[in-house]
Amino acid sequence: MKAAMTAKKIYIGLSGGVDSSVAAALLKRAKHNVVGVFMKNWHDEEDQCPLLEDEKDVRNVCNTLDIPLEIIDLSQTYLEKVFQIMLSELKQGLTPNPDILCNESIKFHALLDHVAQQGADFLATGHYAGLCQYQDNLVLRLAKDKSKDQTYFLSRLPRHALNKICFPLGNMTKDKVREFARSIGLQNSEKKDSTGICFIGEKKFSSFISQYLLDKPGLVLTSDGEIIGEHRGLFFHTIGQRKGLKIGGVSGKDEQAWYVVAKNIEDNTLIVAQGKDNSLLFSTKLHARNIQWHIDLIPNRLFKAFARIRHMQEHQACEVIWHSSDNSATIVFEKAQRAITPGQYVAIYKDNIVIGNGQIHLCKTEKVP
Repeated sequence: MKAAMTAKKIYIGLSGGVDSSVAAALLKRAKHNVVGVFMKNWHDEEDQCPLLEDEKDVRNVCNTLDIPLEIIDLSQTYLEKVFQIMLSELKQGLTPNPDILCNESIKFHALLDHVAQQGADFLATGHYAGLCQYQDNLVLRLAKDKSKDQTYFLSRLPRHALNKICFPLGNMTKDKVREFARSIGLQNSEKKDSTGICFIGEKKFSSFISQYLLDKPGLVLTSDGEIIGEHRGLFFHTIGQRKGLKIGGVSGKDEQAWYVVAKNIEDNTLIVAQGKDNSLLFSTKLHARNIQWHIDLIPNRLFKAFARIRHMQEHQACEVIWHSSDNSATIVFEKAQRAITPGQYVAIYKDNIVIGNGQIHLCKTEKVP
């Protein structure tokens, strides 16, 4: 959050967790006109308990802080912009990232548009990230607490949205957040952080997705083409996966664990190989499409940067070429990366700032140096 910000009308997205609650408290302490907003993005007729519990926590927070609360139902938008896209990508053999899609299309698009219509100057959230100026652009920067940094999940935010959002926790550590929550009497000060996919929560993904996609069995093959098992559907598997393959002892093979190294959509086969460090799991190059840049770049010019292909990964040195003709990028890493996964996203950094994001489309498998 910008330190020199004068009093504004700020809507704060509240989830029921301690992070967004403390963010709201900090805004209130800074004398802003704060309004809490709780999104209902998913309706589970069989199990409404998690949502009801979160809503209860949000109401308690708003009562403690003496701020108004608005509850908004974005479930239809979520269904169209996140869930249906996720199902479509799963059917294509990709491994989607609904949390990134939610930030791009729901929190910082649909919700941002809604609060703007209510006269809000800014939308705030409890994400661990910051904002700063870079080359005349407002960009995302890494959070002070590197162990909680969420810029990977935020790296696909619409560029125009960055001027209308703020992250009050960008300069705080998680320990300080909980300490502050206790000091002001927030009842959720010790609440555990949420995990899992945003709308699935703690449920097992395979059980959940079985409600929406019919099994499509196929063969499990070794990298040499040997049939060693069957799978229920490629959408249950992802690159680098070890658990859940149900491969027993294979004649002539040692006892090393099997890992998914590829998915062949055309013939519906799952390709596996033995060993966590099998060379087939490593790549030095990827191709990303549908790039979203946060700064102005010259097309087709090679430049050095850093990248993450998953949340909380250490920054990996790389070279990037942006192809403006189809808005794609080629990224070549200095060191081979393990389990680059089509459908996931690559976040591109310059030092401690986010400059762009793209969806991983193809990768070139290389030998580990």
